[in-house]
Amino acid sequence: MELRPLVMCFALCVVYATSKPTEKKERVHHDEPLSDRHHDDVENFDYDHEAFLGQEEAKTFDQLTPEESKERLGMLVERIDDDKDGYVTVEEMKKWIKHAQKRWIYDDVDRQWKSHDLNGDGLVSWEEYKNATYGYIMDDPDPDDGFSYRQMMDRDERRFKMANQDNDMKANKEEFTAFLHPEEYDHMKDIVVLETMEDIDKNGDGLIDLDEYIGDMYNQEGDSSEPEWVKTEREQFTEFRDKNKDGKMDKEETRDWILPSDYDHADAEAKHLVYESDADKDGRLTKAEIVDKYDLFVGSQATDFGEALTRHDEF
Repeated sequence: MELRPLVMCFALCVVYATSKPTEKKERVHHDEPLSDRHHDDVENFDYDHEAFLGQEEAKTFDQLTPEESKERLGMLVERIDDDKDGYVTVEEMKKWIKHAQKRWIYDDVDRQWKSHDLNGDGLVSWEEYKNATYGYIMDDPDPDDGFSYRQMMDRDERRFKMANQDNDMKANKEEFTAFLHPEEYDHMKDIVVLETMEDIDKNGDGLIDLDEYIGDMYNQEGDSSEPEWVKTEREQFTEFRDKNKDGKMDKEETRDWILPSDYDHADAEAKHLVYESDADKDGRLTKAEIVDKYDLFVGSQATDFGEALTRHDEF
């Protein structure tokens, strides 16, 4: 299948999506809640199950017997224990929770990996990615369609270099994930800010003024009346975004806007799970401590049946 029509389609979709006059474009990257369930361990551990496993995986554990749940949980513990020292720390628990919550990202990376690791060596080189994605522009470097594919390729190469931490221009799975989803990695935050500013900064002064800020979110299209949310965004820019009151957002102000320091849900949940399961209070968990408190981490037919009885009694 030729890639050019796909990229063209994507470009048209972007133009279309940004042309709707009353549709607000979302630039801010928030740390999403770990579960929609209410977090009340007195009532049940549903929130903890979804936080620890992810929503879909939590459902599969609900179908298992307690013995099966314990066995599978024990296998998970071995994966969570990164350094294989026999203990799970808060940091290891936090890393696992973040991974469970972002499973869709890793699924996306797996799909793309197959189409970009062309020589099957377990790495995706920049040449492989470039040839698979932009090979056609070598024959047509300046397509006359109003969309700069060369600029897109240069931007991707810059991001690839930042994701490729050993500078060999060959990405392993983790580096490729950072390339495709830079907002998930601390060392990629600068490129997220830079790309956002380049998208919005129309006059090329390296800053974002009020007109550019609003213009990125809202296309007036001759309509003299603005939606209320646009007026609110004007106030947000003046009162909060533009911290030094010079009428423009610089790099740090843009970072504070699109990458806010949200409440760290994964950190809070990791500390909660360790505290509740740490029988000897040494600040870390053994496999036995986790399995002993298995109903806090995962569900089973027993916990699911118990909740059904509770709901029946309430009814």
